[in-house]
Amino acid sequence: MTTSYPSTQLLIANEWVDAKSGKTLDVRNPATGQVIGQVAHAGIADLDRALAAAQKGFEAWRDTPANERAAIMRRAAGLIRERADQIAPLLTQEQGKPLAEARVETLASADIIEWFADEGRRVYGRIVPSRNLAAQQLVMKEPVGPVAAFTPWNFPINQVVRKLGAALAAGCSFLVKAPEETPASPAALIKAFVDAGVPAGTVGLVFGDPAEISNYLIPHPVIRKITFTGSTPVGKQLAAMAGAHMKRATMELGGHAPVIVAEDADVALAVKAAGAAKFRNAGQVCISPTRFLVHNSLKAEFAQLLVKHAQSLKLGDGLAEGTTLGPLANDRRLTAMAKVIENAQATGAKVATGGERVGSSGNFFAPTVLTDVSLESDIFNNEPFGPVAAIRGFDTLDEAIAESNRLPFGLAGYAFTASIKNAHQLARRVEVGMLWINQPATPSPEMPFGGVKDSGYGSEGGPEAVEAYLNTKAVSIMAA
Repeated sequence: MTTSYPSTQLLIANEWVDAKSGKTLDVRNPATGQVIGQVAHAGIADLDRALAAAQKGFEAWRDTPANERAAIMRRAAGLIRERADQIAPLLTQEQGKPLAEARVETLASADIIEWFADEGRRVYGRIVPSRNLAAQQLVMKEPVGPVAAFTPWNFPINQVVRKLGAALAAGCSFLVKAPEETPASPAALIKAFVDAGVPAGTVGLVFGDPAEISNYLIPHPVIRKITFTGSTPVGKQLAAMAGAHMKRATMELGGHAPVIVAEDADVALAVKAAGAAKFRNAGQVCISPTRFLVHNSLKAEFAQLLVKHAQSLKLGDGLAEGTTLGPLANDRRLTAMAKVIENAQATGAKVATGGERVGSSGNFFAPTVLTDVSLESDIFNNEPFGPVAAIRGFDTLDEAIAESNRLPFGLAGYAFTASIKNAHQLARRVEVGMLWINQPATPSPEMPFGGVKDSGYGSEGGPEAVEAYLNTKAVSIMAA
């Protein structure tokens, strides 16, 4: 049975409320194009209430012992697991991904919360030997303060929970501007924390005009830390604004992940692993493989097998039995995909499979494989963010590494090789924040998650993620 889709309110001071203006926005199902609900549209008056609540929530949460914070976070994780069968269909209805993927995202969020809950109990300072024996020198770690988070529609739960888990573990309060296109699933995530017993204002949720909200929250004196996941151009604007107001920032921005298939690679493994990663969430993944660099001796075989993999996918409504590839999240992505394919063909690429919209209703686009793709093509220079794999050959590993590093992006990369020498060379020289060798992407809460160059800075995984929400204070105490 399909979970009925609710209209979504704002969360302010642990209360679910409409916007003061009463304004709402429509939410559409990308598989049908139909309006399925509304989401409250916050104005400045709502943001002022949310900010005041975040300040009070911070004062209460900061003074909650770490073990008690961890217990509340673990209760929230437990509630998410209990409610996964209700939350996952909401995610599929608003975002489009297959129900199995939505369920994995929902359950993974509980794992992330639990890891951060325990990590928050390991926030240690240190005692530093003093040059004066009458004094004691301490280094203390303290929460930075209320956090403003901005998250995208492609992983409505995952992108919130990575920020939320780290912030709460550190003792910060957390106000998130979640995506208007996909509001119900992040609301369900936040509700679990309210139901688990966080003090009022510790978590907050708003929706509305992205530019208005970011322009108001980032400079506001209550907010002490910014965290954003989204495109590089918008990230640069928000980072500049944060810098102008001396606000700490974590930026997880766009990528354009290379896949290097070396001469000695297991082609079947490369297709299975990279193919699964490529078409997950219809390619709408910041770490999705995009530039397939395949040794010329393997290129024909690799392309043939990847085409076979793409053609085996079942395109359809994410709630339908057996669907393995859902629609694109909105009709803007259909237009973008059409332009990508047109440009690729104009610059010499061949469409081996797919390359077109499927049907006249819903945002369905066929899984696509392009071969003989030019370096001048748009798809080899800008992230496609869709179910399109672009293949070109290379002769030497040095050539492939140089192409991997050519662009200003450096989020994720993939490589396939049977040689430990090649693996170490790739690990040293490919300029990315995350590199997976002989496997699909396997991000975990305990590992760093973030990029370099124009793909941003800071981490949303590992101890580094918690550190981003902490201030360091030096204290020296002299005997009176």
